[in-house]
Amino acid sequence: MSLVARHLEENGIPTVVIGSARDIVEECGVARFLFSDFPLGNPCGVPYDREMQHDIVGFALDLLEGATLPRTTVQTPRMWSEDTSWKDNYARIDPAQAETLRRAGEARRAAQAKAQARGQSA
Repeated sequence: MSLVARHLEENGIPTVVIGSARDIVEECGVARFLFSDFPLGNPCGVPYDREMQHDIVGFALDLLEGATLPRTTVQTPRMWSEDTSWKDNYARIDPAQAETLRRAGEARRAAQAKAQARGQSA
C-alpha cells in the first residue's frame, strides 16, 4: 500500500496511509502516515467499534488537510484497549498448536503449487 501511495503522490494525487506497521511504512517514505498502535490488520480500530473507526478516519482526513511537511507521521490517540497485554499475546503461537499450524501451512503451499502447475491461482 505504501508503494501505491508513493506512486499516486508522484502523479499528483494526495494520499494518507493508515497503518499499524510503523517501521515498514515510514521506511517506504509515504507523504502522510496515520499510525495506529493496533494489531496488524486493524488500522482503523476495533472491529464493530464504529465510533473509534469514525474518529480514525477523521484523524486521517485532518492529516490529509493539515500536513505541511513531507513524510509526516501522526499517531492516533485512540488505544486498542486499556489493557496493553494484547501486545504480548498478539499472533503468539501456543506450542500445542504449532504442529497443526505447520501441517496447515504445508497443505496450503501444496495446494498453491498444484494450482500454479494447472495455471490457476489458489
